[in-house]
Amino acid sequence: MSSTPPTPHEDLTGRARIRDAALEVFAQRGVRGATVQAIAAAAGVSTGLIRHHFGSKEGLREACDAYAIGALLEQARRGMEEDAAAPGFAASMYQAGGASVRYLARALVEGSRAASDLFDAGADLTERFLAERWPDRYPAGARSTRDAAAVMSAMHLGTLVLHTHMSRRMGADPLAPEHVPRIGTAMVGIYTSMADFLTGEQGGRLAESLPADGTAPTPPPPRENSDE
Repeated sequence: MSSTPPTPHEDLTGRARIRDAALEVFAQRGVRGATVQAIAAAAGVSTGLIRHHFGSKEGLREACDAYAIGALLEQARRGMEEDAAAPGFAASMYQAGGASVRYLARALVEGSRAASDLFDAGADLTERFLAERWPDRYPAGARSTRDAAAVMSAMHLGTLVLHTHMSRRMGADPLAPEHVPRIGTAMVGIYTSMADFLTGEQGGRLAESLPADGTAPTPPPPRENSDE
């Protein structure tokens, strides 16, 4: 006797099915726009089961935060342990799962706790990478090292926030698993090209024009008007 093929989430526990549905609904509508009713419909459960497992929409959101961050940061930490290149940090996170990635893309826009934790953890990993690879240029704990790590993290996580614009320009969804490698390839190409540019004459002048410590020059004092 044949059985009906399982629908998505059917082989998961009720709690996991609700969580995965919530990841998708939160990603599509944002936390404010998502309703418990919409999540229940997507998961194929009652709103009462959601309240039983999570208490409220906020409790469900916290569960999604914990799951999404845990999955993606595990990928990032594994990459660091395997001596993966820091520019691949964001690409390695994409591999953790499409629903988690899209959820965090929305969280970064909305400024949730998940977004703060993800950014800080990514910056910490990047800071460690820079200090270990180039200790003379990026001393551990130095302001310049923290600045570089924060900027690099913003550059990489920006591909999550701006993925709809990237889709328009690339002609494909960059968060789809089959297109994720294109992000890593582009990043490596950009880093390589910029390294070549900065060692050239024009790039050298640009680098020399910036203060070594990143501090803006002190503006001259205002001129006093004198009565003639």
